Amino acid sequence: MTMFILTIIAVVIGVIYFNFKVKSNESVDERLFNHVPSKKTAYIGDSAEETMRRERVMKIFKYVMCYTFLGILAIFMLIPFYWMISTSLKTEAEIELAIPTFYPHTLALSNYPKAIARLNAGRLFFNTVWVGVWSTLGTLVTTVLAAFAFSRIQFKGRELVFNIFLTTMMIPGEMMTISNYITVVGYLKGANTYWALIVPFVISVYYIYLLRQNFKQIPNELYYAAKVDGTSDFKYLLKVMVPIAMPTLITITILKMMGSWNSYMWPMMVTQDPNKYLITYGLRQAFKSSDVDGRTIQGLQMAGSAIVTAPLLVVFIFLRKYIMRGVSRSGIKG
Repeated sequence: MTMFILTIIAVVIGVIYFNFKVKSNESVDERLFNHVPSKKTAYIGDSAEETMRRERVMKIFKYVMCYTFLGILAIFMLIPFYWMISTSLKTEAEIELAIPTFYPHTLALSNYPKAIARLNAGRLFFNTVWVGVWSTLGTLVTTVLAAFAFSRIQFKGRELVFNIFLTTMMIPGEMMTISNYITVVGYLKGANTYWALIVPFVISVYYIYLLRQNFKQIPNELYYAAKVDGTSDFKYLLKVMVPIAMPTLITITILKMMGSWNSYMWPMMVTQDPNKYLITYGLRQAFKSSDVDGRTIQGLQMAGSAIVTAPLLVVFIFLRKYIMRGVSRSGIKG
């Protein structure tokens, strides 16, 4: 699901970038039909009308090719989601056909109440939201403080320390998982606890880098003026920098909550208590053997997957503009 959402973000960025290259104060019709011929499309012997006609054709062709490509890409990204919904509405007999059907011939709406009952959805949702909220709050605190230190506070070796931070992003996640597991479960005896699901992920080098880039866009003159007025660094951070960087902070909040919602490997390693399961691992445990023969009933599994995916998709649809705004603002240094 994360890859699906990230791909949609990439498609939206592509559309925005394509349209940004064209004059923003002109309509589509004006861009296509009211323009000055360029030297690239002018040939010896051509009249001005022929040159303009050729350039109009090229512009239309570029638009058609661009949106055709984006449309095909969107279809490929939507197919898995459609297949999940379609399978969740099929009977088990239809799912097991040798030649799969593209849409359900008989709607099995009963898969959804059965999936909710098997999921223990209330407990899983509570655990996931609880862990997500606290890990997000911890991430925001550490990210804001670290980004401020790396962007405003002058201390010896600042750039060296920041570069060391960035190099840690090249460490494979598996290595970090192993070391975190040894520390949390082996030394601190934190298995089957909420804090074991929260503490290892309250620091993100990527989010620190993202927010630091946003902080560096804020003019240094504001900081120096505040220091002259006797404003402390902490007060300046809260009163000036945090409000200005709010779009990026909202983006970090959304992405962090999405990451907590999709977390699977780490909860599987540190929780064996069903009352501490997060929603993705709980989904796997609930449907790994759905009938008496030990087989997985795919209709129930897909219905459970749709239930788990729906809140995340709704959040993304309504908050996607904040994600795009925060990422775009952080990628441009003023």
